[in-house]
Amino acid sequence: MARKSLKPQLNQIRVWVGQGRTDAWIAHQLEVPVAQLETFKQEFDLTSSEGAVAGFDEVVDLRAADDAQVAAALEIEEAEQAKAAEEEARLRAERIAAGEEEPEDVDSDEDGAGSDGPSRSRRGRRGGRGRRSTAKALEGSFDHGEEGYGLWLDPAIAENSIYAEHWAGKRAVTVTVEADRIVIRRADDE
Repeated sequence: MARKSLKPQLNQIRVWVGQGRTDAWIAHQLEVPVAQLETFKQEFDLTSSEGAVAGFDEVVDLRAADDAQVAAALEIEEAEQAKAAEEEARLRAERIAAGEEEPEDVDSDEDGAGSDGPSRSRRGRRGGRGRRSTAKALEGSFDHGEEGYGLWLDPAIAENSIYAEHWAGKRAVTVTVEADRIVIRRADDE
């Protein structure tokens, strides 16, 4: 992610520093990391000891209020993430119940859902696809020949560990054709 330039905000930062605002509060307002703000302040020699900034006769220590505002904003963000995760779990449960998606193994749950603690956000796992979204896509083609239909897969499938463990040597399958996908399952799974 590219660093956000703080030079256009120099005067505003100078005012906030003069007011005694904390680095965490200023960084939160500017949506930048605290470390970037600290580097910027050192580069432009901005310290809270500058005293009164133009228009301010007295410097008020606002650190406690700043910390409370930042903490409140973070709590709201965490609550929104938790609500989004609950909604995602509800939608996923509906898709599983409708047969549109398979449930994942309990062992594959990365966030330890078996614990009594709060659920954690699962960034990068939207849509309930889980670890399947990280699998390398292989090419395949349908054979619409005179002797019947067939599915030809990329020879690289033999190097796939999941294929080697669960599919190699299997011939009997069931096929479900839907508008946007074709699902192939081993016949012995039913």
